[in-house]
Amino acid sequence: MREYTELYIDGAWREPLDGTVIDLTDPATGEVSGRVALGGEADVDLAVAAASRAFPSFSRTTRQERIDLLERIADEYERRAEDMAQAVTAELGCPLPLSRAMHVAAGLIQFRAAAQVLKTFAFTEDRGTTHIRKEAIGVAALITPWNFPALQPAGKTASALAAGCTVVLKPAQLASYSAVVLAEILEAAGVPAGVFNLVTGRGSVIGNALASHPDVAVVSFTGSGEAALQVNAAAAKSAKRVATELGGRSPQVIMPDADMDVAAGTALTWLVANTGQICSAPSRTLVPRERLEEFLSVLLPRIESIRIGDPRADDIDMGPLISAEQWQTVQHYIQAGLDEGAHLVTGGLGKPHGLEQGHFVKPTVFTGVTNDMTIAQEEILGPVMSIITYDTVDEAVEIANDIRYGLAGYVTGGDPADAADVGSRIEAGYVIVNNADFDWTAPLGGCKESGNGREWGPECMQEYLETKVVLGPLPTDAGSHR
Repeated sequence: MREYTELYIDGAWREPLDGTVIDLTDPATGEVSGRVALGGEADVDLAVAAASRAFPSFSRTTRQERIDLLERIADEYERRAEDMAQAVTAELGCPLPLSRAMHVAAGLIQFRAAAQVLKTFAFTEDRGTTHIRKEAIGVAALITPWNFPALQPAGKTASALAAGCTVVLKPAQLASYSAVVLAEILEAAGVPAGVFNLVTGRGSVIGNALASHPDVAVVSFTGSGEAALQVNAAAAKSAKRVATELGGRSPQVIMPDADMDVAAGTALTWLVANTGQICSAPSRTLVPRERLEEFLSVLLPRIESIRIGDPRADDIDMGPLISAEQWQTVQHYIQAGLDEGAHLVTGGLGKPHGLEQGHFVKPTVFTGVTNDMTIAQEEILGPVMSIITYDTVDEAVEIANDIRYGLAGYVTGGDPADAADVGSRIEAGYVIVNNADFDWTAPLGGCKESGNGREWGPECMQEYLETKVVLGPLPTDAGSHR
């Protein structure tokens, strides 16, 4: 039983001012696995005040001081890697090997990469006699989702600290265990008091309090479009900057000359990983009409051999969904596919045989899907694949872009040049061609209703910096803190 009933504010662990806690349950069993603190608006005020007090000195630290800090954090993160992996599996239900190899490894990369970016980042530029500076913007409110509970807090925190900002982190309520481990890591690494603060609790309370707080300078939000509207509305009152990374229903265009082993592998990897709870997953699969049966003949045996079960057991490919609510959401979308006339090929409603406890779900594939169906247009966050057939590549591109989201795109084709050309035509923040290795340091984000900000790398650091123009002589110590 995990007892995480305190918040981390101003370098100290303390009970919430109202003393409220909430039970969290194990996704694999539905049983209570621990308790976490539920902060309130008064706790947000304390955390923001602490971050505000720490900002003047921390924002003036040298580049090397912040590099050293990030490297200490990374070293401590690596030392606590197994604790972080266990926390992710406990809250998310992700198989433990995947928690280690994806969630925790990607989180560690963020601190190492931020230190590297900081070594060469240009904070100043001279244009003739005009001096242009990039300075830390102020207190950063970081609001993170439940589906990547190690990566998202790490990425946002690493970039904010590299820029010289102080931080208040609000993790998803369902995924608070790993955020507490992160706070412990930063504390052990010697992050100064007030520079990093953790307030766990409900998004409707903590998220809105942070977004509307007059002393918060920037909000970095990852989550649903509906919640983003509330964050933006709250932030608009003080005209603060808001960077968002939102949902998706991303296409995979399988070209007429595609290797079906590669195409099926791409689709299957993202369908199973994280139990499909990945906003960038290629869950709309566009297949040439004449090659549909060939694609299914390769895909279906692999899907039907997926090993589903306890995420702590050996040789498990897919664990449960995070919560009963998310399980019901996925069931709703599967029923919508059936109601709207899509053809169920495998999977479907209910839980896999023998897994009646917990929030397990069947990997599900629909064919006969048209792009106007609910299962093609709305984000599901579950292992549900919608296969849409096309007759020409131009039609495939048109279908791929006929959606309000623009987070990711995937192309699989025999001719790399043709595949890259199709990728360039997909309206998305990033495109993966022929199942290329994912880059956890490249700028992540989308267009259209998938958001307006970027995570990771120098592009993410820009979210936490303000541009200042200086005309005339500079102070003798100008730029020395960089």
